[in-house]
Amino acid sequence: METKGGYLISRIKQVGTRIFDRMLAQSGIDSFNGAQGRILYVLWQQDGITISSLSGKTSLANTTLTAMLDRMEMLGLIVRKPDPADRRSRLIALTEKARSLQGDYANISQQMNERYYAGFTEEEIVVFEGYLLRVLSNLEREEQKDE
Repeated sequence: METKGGYLISRIKQVGTRIFDRMLAQSGIDSFNGAQGRILYVLWQQDGITISSLSGKTSLANTTLTAMLDRMEMLGLIVRKPDPADRRSRLIALTEKARSLQGDYANISQQMNERYYAGFTEEEIVVFEGYLLRVLSNLEREEQKDE
């Protein structure tokens, strides 16, 4: 049996990212793009975390994340602060500018969800997301084998 799940998920991510970035721009949010929004979303949930923790929560490699954080710091969205529990470590924290964008980002995210699930019933959404969680779990188990 030929399957296309991985291809479809990749295409959904590509098209969804383009639409999301366009929605951000149309809303006047030019301080960050959708990928940086993933980082901000994590920090809005838990501010002041290490880069390794942020990497795990965003699924971004440390090298990719470091470059993105450099840009976000130049844009005044995050700051790196010393970790009081570990002198060698730095914590990634939000600025007031980033905090002020949370409501607009949440509104656009809600609009994006409405686009994703147009024509779906609540039951279909629950089933579909259950399948996605199973796929993610399978992949995370496989990833753990490589570490």
